[in-house]
Amino acid sequence: MATNISTIYLDAPIDKVWNTLTKPELVKQWQYGSDLITDWKIGNEIRFKNEWEGQVFEQWGTILEVVTNKKIKYSLFFPRPELEDKPENYFIMSYILSEENQKIKLEIIQEDNRSGAVQERPQGEENPILQGLKALIEL
Repeated sequence: MATNISTIYLDAPIDKVWNTLTKPELVKQWQYGSDLITDWKIGNEIRFKNEWEGQVFEQWGTILEVVTNKKIKYSLFFPRPELEDKPENYFIMSYILSEENQKIKLEIIQEDNRSGAVQERPQGEENPILQGLKALIEL
């Protein structure tokens, strides 16, 4: 299994970081314009939908864990022509928040058991998504 971890330190209150991770209107600003559709209830659906070059792309999964201001965990399926929508073709996303040196540490962990999953080196502030997230949070 590939476990890819991105870590960033944010200079903002934890509730602002949490809101940026969970509120659809904020997620859209740092997740490539994706519309987030979920009620954040365990066992319910999560869906990301966006349009790129006239095509609509969707990813979907299930909310697995939510601990306010601490952790979000969900499964996610990213459709590709060679992949069936079945459990072994989903990956797991976790967002873990903690306080460290008077900043908020955000770890984003992707656990990917799909065929062909690539183990990447840990990422930080050089990741464009994290850069966008940091800019939005630290306004």
